[in-house]
Amino acid sequence: MRRFRSTFLSLLFLMLFLVPQAGMAALNDNKSGTSPAPAIASLKTTALAQTKLSGSNQLINVRWLVHKDAVEGTSKLRLVIDTKDAVKVSSKLDGTTGSQLVVDINGAAVGNVNNLVNLDGKIADKVRFIKKDNSNSQVIVDLSTMIEDSDYKVFTLKSDAINNKTFRVVIDVNQVVPKVEYNFTAGLRNKVIAIDPGHGGSDPGAIGPNKLQEKTVTLAVAQRVQALLEKAGAKVLMTRKTDVDVFGPNASAVDELNARTLGANNNKADVFVSLHINAFTSPSVGGTATYYYQKSNYDILLANCIQDNLVKTGGLQDRGINAAGFYVIKKTKMPSVLAELGFISNPDEEKLLSTPQFQQKLAQGIVQGLDDFFVQAAKRGGGL
Repeated sequence: MRRFRSTFLSLLFLMLFLVPQAGMAALNDNKSGTSPAPAIASLKTTALAQTKLSGSNQLINVRWLVHKDAVEGTSKLRLVIDTKDAVKVSSKLDGTTGSQLVVDINGAAVGNVNNLVNLDGKIADKVRFIKKDNSNSQVIVDLSTMIEDSDYKVFTLKSDAINNKTFRVVIDVNQVVPKVEYNFTAGLRNKVIAIDPGHGGSDPGAIGPNKLQEKTVTLAVAQRVQALLEKAGAKVLMTRKTDVDVFGPNASAVDELNARTLGANNNKADVFVSLHINAFTSPSVGGTATYYYQKSNYDILLANCIQDNLVKTGGLQDRGINAAGFYVIKKTKMPSVLAELGFISNPDEEKLLSTPQFQQKLAQGIVQGLDDFFVQAAKRGGGL
């Protein structure tokens, strides 16, 4: 019976949602918000801005729906883009400026202006339609959280003149359900904080022009962070306390990275901070950057707090926060960041990074950043 019900609901979902434009316009009028009916939204009565190119293929309209499976309890965002004629599509995930799904539509123009459709924010925040040229378009879906390649699907459906259906580009995005609920309180006392000094043992990390090794600096700063946090009443989990391989000598990269995340996950750490030193081919490049993987509403907040205070205490160039898929911040269950404290390839910064005084400044910045995070997170009232 459960299988029949799930199949029936899925068929009903497809029948309702892949209807012609007029049917969707009628659904669009339901704005009461009082019933559990699926949310439907579109831009300017479902129409996208059109060019005046005679005979050219164009995007006609967009429809969207968030569907919740009654049996499994999972949700899916479906976007349907109608085109006059057939097109070819390609897609990729982009985490450089947040979590985005980028879909290239080759063979159809979008119009003379950039169009934007606001969504409900549960799976995605908005969809933008970018004109590449008079024959090609790009669709950018701003996602609410990071997703994997397996969490979305992009495909096309042929036109069906008998049933009055145009050619369609369909984008399905599954909702990524957070595994942990967070209820933060202000202050560092009694917090469980995982600190991950990058590299170690047989892995020196990046090496500066004067032979300073990354593993040496990350451990020195981590030890100072630990001392300050414990003085403030926090419990600190160190992925390594000395110059050793976290998993063991000659370990695979996966084993080493798993070992760094395992302790934090098993001990239910409140946050995870991985410390690294950057490097580049040009010795003039420098500065501090912090990376996050947006698996909750708190990862960006943690990154901002750490970055702001590292720049304030260290005084290096502010390279900002950036989304990234680094293993240790992706596989930890709690809000996590990876901080690149400076550039060991920059002779001036290498010299600073080698001094106890500068290492202490960096440690103070990290601890103040953590304190700021818990204060601001508590004001949000916890949650995902």
